[in-house]
Amino acid sequence: MTALPVDPHLYTTFLGVMAVMAITPGPANLFAVATGVEKGRASALIGVVGMNCATLVWFGAAALGLGALVKAFPQAFKIIAVLGALYVAWLGFKALRGAFSTAADPEKVVVRKGRSAFVDGFAVQIANPKAILFFTAVLPPFVDVNRPVASQMALFAVAAIGMDMMSMSAYALSGAALSRRMQQSRFRRGFGVFVGILLMAAAVLIVSRL
Repeated sequence: MTALPVDPHLYTTFLGVMAVMAITPGPANLFAVATGVEKGRASALIGVVGMNCATLVWFGAAALGLGALVKAFPQAFKIIAVLGALYVAWLGFKALRGAFSTAADPEKVVVRKGRSAFVDGFAVQIANPKAILFFTAVLPPFVDVNRPVASQMALFAVAAIGMDMMSMSAYALSGAALSRRMQQSRFRRGFGVFVGILLMAAAVLIVSRL
């Protein structure tokens, strides 16, 4: 019987974490909203394609880096996985803390007129702090050191890009309506609690599989 390319339990947990991160407002989703408002839905969707092309570049780099790390330092990789799980828990704690604090208004993204939406989208995601942290801290705990890294990265990429495409497109097409909804403190508070609980539960699941 051929072994599966990914650990089913880790992959299921990854799908849950990725779903939460995909729908959480951040530079990428806010860029999609701003582009939809400023340039229209077609440009916003082109920007979404640009952002996910940048994500694909990140996955390629992660596959090369994580593959070399697993091969050279398997024990060190487990330590990185634990740190990644702690980071996911920290994200959950921050979401809960933000939900019950007098948080400032959500950050805003400025869209430059006259520029290609694809180029802008690619630039936003390639330098997105949320993306950098995802690939350096969140992704490693889900990699099984006993399975080929490349095939795992391919399945992680399919899931991540698929969810991001759906989430970013929803933000882009909803535009101003969703932006106004996120300005409501009650809605933001409930959303923060939901995200925080899911992320902390995911961190527990990650640690239990190490």
